[in-house]
Amino acid sequence: MTQQNVTHLTYEGKEIILIATAHVSKESVALVKEVIDEERPDSVCVELDEGRYQNMQNPTAWQDADLIKVIKAKKVGFLAANLFLGSYQKRLAKKLDTPLGGEMKQGIESAKEVGAELVLADRNIQTTFLRIWRKLTLWEKAKLLTGLFFGSDEEADLSDQDLQKLLQEDMLEQAIVGMKEEFPSVGQTLISERDQFLAAKIKNAPGKKVVAVLGGAHVPGVKEEIFKTQDLESINVVPPKSPVGKVIGWLISLAIIVLLAYAFFGGVQEGIAQLSRWVLLTGTLAALFTALSLGHPLSILTSFVAAPFTTLNPVLACGWFTGLVEASLRKPTVRDLENITEDIFSLRGIYKNRLLRALLVVFMANIGASLGTFIGGADIIRNLF
Repeated sequence: MTQQNVTHLTYEGKEIILIATAHVSKESVALVKEVIDEERPDSVCVELDEGRYQNMQNPTAWQDADLIKVIKAKKVGFLAANLFLGSYQKRLAKKLDTPLGGEMKQGIESAKEVGAELVLADRNIQTTFLRIWRKLTLWEKAKLLTGLFFGSDEEADLSDQDLQKLLQEDMLEQAIVGMKEEFPSVGQTLISERDQFLAAKIKNAPGKKVVAVLGGAHVPGVKEEIFKTQDLESINVVPPKSPVGKVIGWLISLAIIVLLAYAFFGGVQEGIAQLSRWVLLTGTLAALFTALSLGHPLSILTSFVAAPFTTLNPVLACGWFTGLVEASLRKPTVRDLENITEDIFSLRGIYKNRLLRALLVVFMANIGASLGTFIGGADIIRNLF
């Protein structure tokens, strides 16, 4: 890795120096130090947002997160995505025997050494995740999650050629195999929009000389965006949830309630029979899927009890109640937290790790309850008509 990975630009009398790095490369760390020591810029921009910067300063802080609070805040999916992507990068860094995010840490340290102002130039990662998620269809979400958990173990021993390839790709994109081809809208949000955000932050950084430490994937886009006008407001907001899913959820719940009420018009005995079948189908399937995730017996019981009620109210989710019970009964240990990096990449590891298993229980209970809703609804229709 040489100075060929350094780009010099001039924008409105300001000298801008872009350093293309690989996020798990020792050579990148050395290059960042060399360039900043030599150029002594007024500002150093790093491809981090405030949250990732704080995590880098205190990498074990997330371990203090209360899983019960995460479930109550409905942020299980966000936590799972963060754990997966963070674990992927740590695993790759371990294979290369280099500190994770070493080039960003070096940029932060070198900025202090030369007295430059540090600029956190990336968009909030939660905004990026939510913009990605809201743009995907239900089928695309299923494909993306499958790719995350079953297509992530492809990083064998990396050669110098492989390392150079890392310079051409974003680390988040690396973790989602074939993402840009399968999910064009995701590639747009993950790379192109962040190119715009980074470019705006870089060219507006204080001083006449600015050094920016970027993942190699962003340099080509940022080079172009520097000379364009960016509308940050439009790409820095989380799009609202589509009302379609909420409307469909309420329509399904209303339809089930109407069908059950109609059954009672045919006689109390018939109504009780249909209601009992509904409770058994939704509860049993939710409990079965919780059991498949090796949930605690009380978690399985919670699924059975909660599913018939939560499936009739789209505002509630069976997995929330089941996950709260699981997290309360089986609190994650220090060893669980330390082993997440390896455990998250295998089903066996997920099952033995209490934190990961609690997250799995949430997802599986919701899947079982959802299946119960459709099968139970079809059963009511078949028996009534």
